Amino acid sequence: MSAAARGAWDEEFDFVVVGSGGGGMAAALTAADSGLSTVVVEKGAMYGGTTGISGGGIWIPNNPTLKARGHDDSRASVRRYLDLLTEDRVPAARLDAFVDQGPAAMELLEKSRWMRFFWVKGYADYHPEYDGGRPRGRSVEALPFDTRNLGEDEKHQRPNSLKGPLGLWITAKDYRDLAMVKRTWRGRWASVIAAWRVSSNMVRRRHMATGGRALVARMRMALKEAGVPVWLRSPMTELVTDAHGRVTGVVVTRDGKAVRVGARRGVLLATGGFDHNREMREKYLPEGGRDNHSAGAVENVGDGILAGQALGAALDFMDDAWWMPSVHHPSGATIPLVSERCIPPSVIVSSDGRRFTNESSPYVNFVHDQLQGGHTTAWFVMDAKARARYPFAQILPGMPFPKAFYENGTVHRSDTIAGLARSIDVPADALTETVERFNGFARTGKDTDFGRGDSAYDRYYGDPTMKNPNLDEIVKAPYYAIRIEVGDLGTKGGLVCDENSRVLREDGSAVAGLYATGNTSAAVMGNEYAGPGATIGPAIVFGYLAARHAAAVTRTGAGAAGGAP
Repeated sequence: MSAAARGAWDEEFDFVVVGSGGGGMAAALTAADSGLSTVVVEKGAMYGGTTGISGGGIWIPNNPTLKARGHDDSRASVRRYLDLLTEDRVPAARLDAFVDQGPAAMELLEKSRWMRFFWVKGYADYHPEYDGGRPRGRSVEALPFDTRNLGEDEKHQRPNSLKGPLGLWITAKDYRDLAMVKRTWRGRWASVIAAWRVSSNMVRRRHMATGGRALVARMRMALKEAGVPVWLRSPMTELVTDAHGRVTGVVVTRDGKAVRVGARRGVLLATGGFDHNREMREKYLPEGGRDNHSAGAVENVGDGILAGQALGAALDFMDDAWWMPSVHHPSGATIPLVSERCIPPSVIVSSDGRRFTNESSPYVNFVHDQLQGGHTTAWFVMDAKARARYPFAQILPGMPFPKAFYENGTVHRSDTIAGLARSIDVPADALTETVERFNGFARTGKDTDFGRGDSAYDRYYGDPTMKNPNLDEIVKAPYYAIRIEVGDLGTKGGLVCDENSRVLREDGSAVAGLYATGNTSAAVMGNEYAGPGATIGPAIVFGYLAARHAAAVTRTGAGAAGGAP
């Protein structure tokens, strides 16, 4: 940008946040708490980003909610767990910052009367068997929230799928219980509570939100109270730099006009990953994961990553994603499969008719095994017993698959396993042998091939009435096969950052005045996934650290070549 353009601002703030997901909102709240004038600029017509359409879990060990419930993990155990997960792929300083500053980030959020959370008891870390892993879990969620409190901002909030018919609202724990409505008394009681909620909402006319939508609504209320404006339909088109290469502002398009927005202390990029950028998916992601079956916000096309890259920023983990096995809905939607993979009378096979991994394993690990083995074509095979007992892809237990699922080839059905194999074009003898072998494991309660049901994570969504919550015989016709796509919740790769969220160049020097968090930055979890909310948790922490660092930069230091130390 020309020197003349650099010198003229239409608006000026201390700190500019680009993106209104959990990381961006947390950063803006931190900046406001630090006394900085702040604005959030959002590309879309609705705020919340991928956070708003997510389950809303937050994985930050030793946060205030956990401590209030008596959880006080030793620092050493948390770091050991993360070391085992990241396998030396993530700088120690980044891991240290996450572990040491995470509780402080959550304490700051809870200074607002709107920010309240609960522990999702029993939702295990994704690798609870690792040293430092926790079978009872470390994930917290925002308490359900009546979005009528948002006033005019309610209509601008991004919706998600955790709202049921007639205003029914469910948390992650509620969903787990309701999934067992045909199997356990806890599930039946959950259905009674669900009916009461519907009746209560009809009387009280509440607009209850849970999960990521509740988290975003609460953050939006906190931002309103802090006086932080959120500009919608304001995509960033350019980062502005001074003669020394320091980022001093952004250009956004607002009401059809280019608006130059100065940032005295810095700019935070929180624009998500490159989920829906076809060219970047083709360039960076592995074969088998390039087709777009992403559940990330549609605005996520790599804007922040490309803007940082244009300034010489380094990239990492660009070949990975927060993978999620998914079903392609005939409407075009991507439906993630989380609890479904724990349905006891079911297996997932590749095009050779054989299992290739533990179906109930954490979703990132499942797809890693799928991609590494070249099993891009995969089929979820289950019997009529499974269809009668458990929900699948947002279809209630006992309800038939809609006709459109059969018409587009997503679902196949047959009265025999051999017939099902022929329908999906896999070897009939192989699929029959696979099912028979699995049935033997179901009878003994032990999967000696892949250890399905051995981990507390596997069992969380399993059926507690079974000997092994994840194993049951596949014996009752008709049999179903559902095509499984390689989906994702967003991409993992992005701008390399230091422990203060400063964007770094290939030589390790910082791009002064530029910060990144969330999926715009290279994942602090590396190629792994620590537990429920291990995307949102780090996004919040590194948004917090970015704002704290920017607040500590003096205006004199900010203008110096190379930026603050």
